[in-house]
Amino acid sequence: MVPPGNIVAYLLASVAPPVFFWLVLKVPWLFGVLARLRRRPPVPDGPPIERLAADLRRVHRSLVRLAPDTLLAQACQAVGEIHWLDTIPEGIEREVERLRVEDALRRSGLMVP
Repeated sequence: MVPPGNIVAYLLASVAPPVFFWLVLKVPWLFGVLARLRRRPPVPDGPPIERLAADLRRVHRSLVRLAPDTLLAQACQAVGEIHWLDTIPEGIEREVERLRVEDALRRSGLMVP
């Protein structure tokens, strides 16, 4: 009769290498799963970007100038674009800044008039 210790040693010697290599192959996949679980999508702190774009188009047609500046600033914040609309006094410089911001928003994918 074969001692039980020899059977355990044989099973361990024959099963351990395949299990070890299987685990080594699964480690990158496991790290990817853990990274995706830790990564959370950013929570927007303002209105949805689609609504901002629609409001910009609507207000642009109405030719009211203060409302688009606020909406442009919110849209810039939503897409991470820098603006100086709140620091520049009314005049030609502010109009140029509006045009620059509208162009930057268009380049980032917003449909701005």
